Amino acid sequence: MALPKKKTAKSRQGKRRSHLKLSLPAMDVCPHCHSPKLSHRVCPQCGWYNDRETIEVKPSKK
Repeated sequence: MALPKKKTAKSRQGKRRSHLKLSLPAMDVCPHCHSPKLSHRVCPQCGWYNDRETIEVKPSKK
């Protein structure tokens, strides 16, 4: 079994893993109610998608 000759430095390890980071999901603006929503998904605030109402959103009980 192969073993490394020398210990890998933390900076070198960090350089190798520089592209392995989390990114925020791409957010869009709902054209109907102008609230932020995920792309290609129904708006959770108004229930509209692709210029039509797809689900009926009930008002909260607050």
